[in-house]
Amino acid sequence: MNPDWELTGFSDCLTAKSTNMHCDVIIIGGGQSGLAVAYFLKKAEVHFLILDANETPGGAWTHTWDSLKLFSPKEYSSLPGWMMPKTMDTYPTKEEIISYLSEYEKRYEFKVRRSTKVENVTFSDNVFHIQTSKGEFSSRALISATGNWSHPYIPDYPGIESFKGDQIHSAHYLNPEKFREKKVMVVGGGNSAAQILAEVSKVTKTIWVTKEPPEYLPDHVDGRYLFELATKKYQAMLKGETLKEAHDLAKIVMVDSVKDARERGVLTAYEPFQEIRGQTILWKDRQENVDSIIWCTGFRNDLSHLSSLNVINSAGKIDVANSRSIAKPALWLLGYGDWTGFAAATLIGIQRWAKLAAKEVCEFIE
Repeated sequence: MNPDWELTGFSDCLTAKSTNMHCDVIIIGGGQSGLAVAYFLKKAEVHFLILDANETPGGAWTHTWDSLKLFSPKEYSSLPGWMMPKTMDTYPTKEEIISYLSEYEKRYEFKVRRSTKVENVTFSDNVFHIQTSKGEFSSRALISATGNWSHPYIPDYPGIESFKGDQIHSAHYLNPEKFREKKVMVVGGGNSAAQILAEVSKVTKTIWVTKEPPEYLPDHVDGRYLFELATKKYQAMLKGETLKEAHDLAKIVMVDSVKDARERGVLTAYEPFQEIRGQTILWKDRQENVDSIIWCTGFRNDLSHLSSLNVINSAGKIDVANSRSIAKPALWLLGYGDWTGFAAATLIGIQRWAKLAAKEVCEFIE
């Protein structure tokens, strides 16, 4: 290890008051992906620091809607080293997940700089220079684990700017109360759309719009299947093989609220509309007036802080081998989606990719 870096040892890196701090490794993002790789790095006695834009622990979970639950029991949804404590029901709630992530961080005494938003990253003389809202940091290796929650996507429908009602993205949806007695259009065909539709439809009239006809997993399939499939895919990847899954996991998971919505007959989906005009939604052969729109249309990769590295491709991603940048081998990406590892954006799937990334980081800084 470079003697210059040994001078900024673990304790110095974590306790220094200077706004210009150096570490062997910096992790950007203190959510589930950042914590998972931090566990393996600490186990390997690597000097690292977590920079997190949030004021409190919990990552993106602190921004999700109130009733959100995991798709799988705690046994299949825990980070490395410590299983999630017993939960009230089979599937952990949002608050239980946030509590678990907070206690996980404390348990392993990770040092996190809160309210520290990374604004720009440059690379020179084999060192990353990380400009933040709280000063400059630098490191030999960098792990970006910010996720996509801060970059919600809303499609540019004709007339969207003319809509006179309320419209929000699922990233900002909390509960159905503000939509009570309002006619609501939910747009999107994924799990978020199905779950939000299920609870909003209990307090008002809803219309569901999906790009393709919604497809559902069998009632018995939940995150346990995803965990097992992620394991098989990871093992196949290590062998240089490709595994064809038995189920398309882009389909909707039939959690209890969605099953209930099915029983109530509210899972009828309409094809995409053509135009928004005021509060009128127009299709080829019909129209509907709505008071509110909830866009459950996903997220885009939030990699703007890495733009100065010139490694982002035309698809808004970074070319990686596993989760390691090909163009910038001192950079790792964790938790952004399947392009950084199958199921890597889930509690279920991140453990394997975090372990592999930590192993590669350790080999790099030796």
